[in-house]
Amino acid sequence: MSAGLLATALVRAVLPAEALDPDRDEAREWAERELSDPVYAEAQPTPLDRLAQAIGDFIDDLLNPRGDVEWSPVLAIAAVVIAVGLVIAAVLIWGRPRLAHRTGERSALLFGDAETRSASQLRQAAGAQAAAGEWDEAIVIRFRALARGLEERGIVEAPPGTTAQSLARRAHHPFPAHAARLDAAARAFDDVRYLRRHGSAELYDVVASLDDELVRATPRRAPQAVLA
Repeated sequence: MSAGLLATALVRAVLPAEALDPDRDEAREWAERELSDPVYAEAQPTPLDRLAQAIGDFIDDLLNPRGDVEWSPVLAIAAVVIAVGLVIAAVLIWGRPRLAHRTGERSALLFGDAETRSASQLRQAAGAQAAAGEWDEAIVIRFRALARGLEERGIVEAPPGTTAQSLARRAHHPFPAHAARLDAAARAFDDVRYLRRHGSAELYDVVASLDDELVRATPRRAPQAVLA
């Protein structure tokens, strides 16, 4: 239908039959006035309506393909399942490094005290204290090195408020064979740090040898934050 005929039809629909029959230009002008009424604008589909229609059309095309492509409903559903599986796989593959980076960050506090040194720096400091025969400080610093090492590797988190005993318990799962020695090292730290008991070369060796073994050990599962 041409624009002129459409305009005429609209005018005849809204004007009484006895009204003057307009020519083509007048009919177009009257139709434009009629269509400028806000009622017609409100009747237009919203963006949400268009989005819903597009999604519906997409699903309909999958289930009822047109042309030479032959899709069965089962094949279409399988395609959707595969697509969802790929998205999940992408999240697991590319999301894991971001998690590891986050859990590998060092806490500004370690067992209630400000501590920004790395595990390697703490081990060096503990060794210097041990060489000087300062066993109390050597034991405290070496256990901090053990905790900082687990934290840096993303195996166990040590957020503010973590105690030596709770960190040892969190490390039981990734290192089950070292559970008893983890508890003994935590007790050594608490004895020297809080109970004011004197350390010794033997007690320092309990912590230092465990730390050395954990550095070489592979956790029972992939490095990931463990919270108790």
